[in-house]
Amino acid sequence: MAKAEIRLDAELVVEVMVLAGIGSPQDAVEAVVRDYIARGHRTEARVQLQDETRSDRDGAPQPPQG
Repeated sequence: MAKAEIRLDAELVVEVMVLAGIGSPQDAVEAVVRDYIARGHRTEARVQLQDETRSDRDGAPQPPQG
């Protein structure tokens, strides 16, 4: 995997370290980025499932009413 070097504000990194409970600045920021990406994938999956469910409901014939 390719590596990238970035610079972040020290206060921001310390905040991430405290919130994540991780002692290494690099590991803490990496954990936050991985979590952010995972949340995005879960959201995409839920939206896709909702869309599929909605289209299944819309396409099914309605039973007679009354």
